[in-house]
Amino acid sequence: MQKIFTFLIAALLMAGCGSTTKKLQQGNYDAVIDKTVKKLIRNADSKDADEMDRAYKMANERDFERIKYLKMENNPDNYDEIFSRYNMLKERQRKVRTVTPLTVDGKSYSYEYVDYDAEMVNAKRKAADFFYNNGKGLLENALQKEDYRNAYYQLMKASEYSGGQFEQIDELIYDAHIKGISRVIVEVTNQAPLQLPAQVLEDLISFNTRGLGNEWVEYHFKHVDENAFYDYMVIVKLLSIMVSPDGVKDVDQVFNKKISDGFEYVLDANGNVMKDTAGNDIKLQKFKDITCTLIETQQFKSVEIKGEVEIYSMDPERLMKKEPFGASNQFEHSSARAVGDLGALTEEALTKSQQEKIPFPTDVEMVMTCTETIKPAIRNSIYANRQYIK
Repeated sequence: MQKIFTFLIAALLMAGCGSTTKKLQQGNYDAVIDKTVKKLIRNADSKDADEMDRAYKMANERDFERIKYLKMENNPDNYDEIFSRYNMLKERQRKVRTVTPLTVDGKSYSYEYVDYDAEMVNAKRKAADFFYNNGKGLLENALQKEDYRNAYYQLMKASEYSGGQFEQIDELIYDAHIKGISRVIVEVTNQAPLQLPAQVLEDLISFNTRGLGNEWVEYHFKHVDENAFYDYMVIVKLLSIMVSPDGVKDVDQVFNKKISDGFEYVLDANGNVMKDTAGNDIKLQKFKDITCTLIETQQFKSVEIKGEVEIYSMDPERLMKKEPFGASNQFEHSSARAVGDLGALTEEALTKSQQEKIPFPTDVEMVMTCTETIKPAIRNSIYANRQYIK
């Protein structure tokens, strides 16, 4: 047992070493630094220290070479990455300083402190200038929604890097965001013979639009302004509304039961009441049959709605997609009346006899009961084709 335990410990240690060695080979230096620093905080081990040292130097070398290249390229777009590289250098230095200077098995590990703040501030300022000028230019020369959205992201970056120091940057960001939004108007048209109140039609599209689009898609269910322009139109067409006639079915069930009906004396041949051995009168219990008929009335009515969702692009106006939808619902009610002696009924049958008949819902009321079923169907039709609305 002891040998097995020792073997398992050794295997785990080898696996741990192998994992950091593999990360070094793959160039995942920061993962090696994270792991070895945590281990060195608990226990100063020469192998962990060597791996941390190697990973730290190789990671820094890679970042410095990349920064040198980006600066030589002299592209304003590069300062975002330059800032990120300096930020990684600073964070990496902070991590190794938690365990250095360090001496393990006679070998010392110590690194000269480098102040990256000046380079970071310079890169940050230049990145902010680039994003501001680029975003502003995109906004001024935008031809389509995507241009406004790119301008928004660029200006947001500029605001982040500059701390909002650019003049009127908040107004520019707001303008880019407003102009980048795609607006969708959703309307209902009823092409079925059954006419429905406006409130019922409005209720059909009163569903949550979360998940139907993204931050750049805005759904409207009413025209907020008669002059408002919509990029897309979704028309929910009701093509058929089939409401069944009022259905009634009667089912009769007869219940029989024997019940006690008093008693009678037992007479002898002479017509006298017979006595038992104790001298008491002998009498027998009498029974009688009772009957009750339960007439159960079953009421039923159904509605089925079919339609389609049409998605239009408005500039230029063209139909992009049709998606069918449908839903159904049923009205069912049971009532009963008893004819005869109620004592013959079972407990369940007696309960049924207390259920009264109710009026049938109107055709419009049947449609209204179906709205909670049909709303998800309409929403799912839009959701399935959300890629057309951008």
